[in-house]
Amino acid sequence: MNWHVFTWAVVALLLFAAEALAPGAFMLWLGFAAVAVFAMVLLIPDIPVLAQVAAFIVLSFASIQVYRTWFRGRERGSDQPNLNRRAEALVGRVVPLDQPIVNGRGRVQIADAYWEVTGPDLPAGSAVRITASRGMSLQVEPAG
Repeated sequence: MNWHVFTWAVVALLLFAAEALAPGAFMLWLGFAAVAVFAMVLLIPDIPVLAQVAAFIVLSFASIQVYRTWFRGRERGSDQPNLNRRAEALVGRVVPLDQPIVNGRGRVQIADAYWEVTGPDLPAGSAVRITASRGMSLQVEPAG
């Protein structure tokens, strides 16, 4: 057996293993390119090493373009897009002010967390609607 065939089989398996350990769909497509070169070398054993490497590079670029064009945009959207964006998930909620808004800055308590808020000056206890989030600060407006 030609050692080039064995080498491309090992490269393909290593790329697939890397994809399994750190999923992201990138190594998968390089693995497909390595499998294609493996098949070429298996069918035509006298291909020079430089041509094999060049074929791998070209097939890698082609397979990544196939992924980017046909598969990347078709990923299913999440039913909870703000799951790990806690501040953005609060937008639209109405909560009472814990501390008054003075000079555009105040504080609310939501569950067990205190959030800094910005908005028009209002007394403590006023109901405010969260309209946006900027980092760890929430933008509010009067709820009434």
